[in-house]
Amino acid sequence: MTATPSHARARRLPRDLALVTVAIGAAMLAVNMVMLLWPDSPDSEQLRSTYALPGVWIPMVFSVGMAWLLAAALAWSHGRNALEKRGVDSVARLSHLRSRYGAAYAVVLVLNFYALSPLLYEVQLLFMPGGRLQDFFGPDSMRTAMAAFMFLQSVVQLIVLVLGVWVAAWFALRAGRAAPSAMQDDEAIGSSPRRAVALVGASLFASLQMWSGVVVSRWTSVASGMEGLELLLAWMVPPLVAFALALWGGWLGTSAGLVRVRPFRAVAAAVLAFVLVQASCIAIALAWLVLSMWARGHDSAGGLIGFALALVLAYSVLVVVLMRATTRGLYRRYL
Repeated sequence: MTATPSHARARRLPRDLALVTVAIGAAMLAVNMVMLLWPDSPDSEQLRSTYALPGVWIPMVFSVGMAWLLAAALAWSHGRNALEKRGVDSVARLSHLRSRYGAAYAVVLVLNFYALSPLLYEVQLLFMPGGRLQDFFGPDSMRTAMAAFMFLQSVVQLIVLVLGVWVAAWFALRAGRAAPSAMQDDEAIGSSPRRAVALVGASLFASLQMWSGVVVSRWTSVASGMEGLELLLAWMVPPLVAFALALWGGWLGTSAGLVRVRPFRAVAAAVLAFVLVQASCIAIALAWLVLSMWARGHDSAGGLIGFALALVLAYSVLVVVLMRATTRGLYRRYL
């Protein structure tokens, strides 16, 4: 098939959808922050002082980064999946893909910012001290109930983010009812399948790891004593390490003979590996707790430090091994 400008533009669809996703997210965040911090807005001075605190802006930046990375990886996956299933020629015949996707995704973000988030905040107030649910749960159970609600709120927001990208991609691609063209080989579509699988899996895994960190930070005081550079490193290093380890595991789980990316298999492999890693680490921590209580050594600071180092090592090994295993398992028939 002769390459044309429309075909070249179609091959760039995955990258373009990812860039549009991040650009719209950044624009929405900028508008929201301007509205909050504008000098004439209520409590703007207090909000500016609050957002200037490292304990506020650093977690917020990484929370936003998590959402952008996850959404961009999913958007890329939708674009690549369309190219592989429909073919470059079929996708090239669709008009205004990027603008349709951008418009739909912007609507989803507006609804999330100005409808869902205020609603969740109103529900959150019910769990606050003096809220209507305090008498129902009692003062002793309020902290547990609040933690459970914060976790469920984070899960809901994560689901909305994933569904938002899916709805936008569906809206952009739904006009394509033409018969798919013959399957394109990877050179025609445009990127190394092995590298793409590893990058998609690593991006999903790292974003989920950041998401779990954001969830934990909302109802614990693990980083309460950290300030400045120490806090920045505490938020920055773990997701970077998780990304590198997951990238390595995903690369080992595929081979150079892979012809198509099948991006949602990489997404599934990353999600499955993330769940297994977290479950394994929790099981290891519980086993150590039981053993330390049995040995009456749980008050030893040296034992606690040793356990923390061992858990970090176990986490590193588990990420690589489980990412390799899940990726190899889901791609075995295509290798």
